[in-house]
Amino acid sequence: MPSKVYYNSACPVCNAGIKDQRKRMQDCGVNNIEWVDVHNNPDAVSEVESSLEQVRERLYVKDDKGQLNIGIDAFIQLWQQTPNQRLLARLFQLPVIRSLARVAYNGFAWLLYRWNRALKHW
Repeated sequence: MPSKVYYNSACPVCNAGIKDQRKRMQDCGVNNIEWVDVHNNPDAVSEVESSLEQVRERLYVKDDKGQLNIGIDAFIQLWQQTPNQRLLARLFQLPVIRSLARVAYNGFAWLLYRWNRALKHW
């Protein structure tokens, strides 16, 4: 089973980030990822047992073993699969850095979600 990335294309920041990550992975030959846009396929959130609003706010990645990674952990999962980003993944797995990154990611995601809602992106 390939990994699945659940993202929200209605958020311009999120969409740009996903396009960049997708290109990086494809350039490295990583093609075993299914990219699921919850804006255009909202029923897909049932696969991660979360609400649409939760998936709109944070990145979700279900790995090839079925384990769900959310937020910074989702990014770490993608970086681990991308040859030129594995060092970044290892760095963000260090306990103190991971904790700080989780707080920063969650805060930024919260603000970005509210900004998108205020601009009526969905």
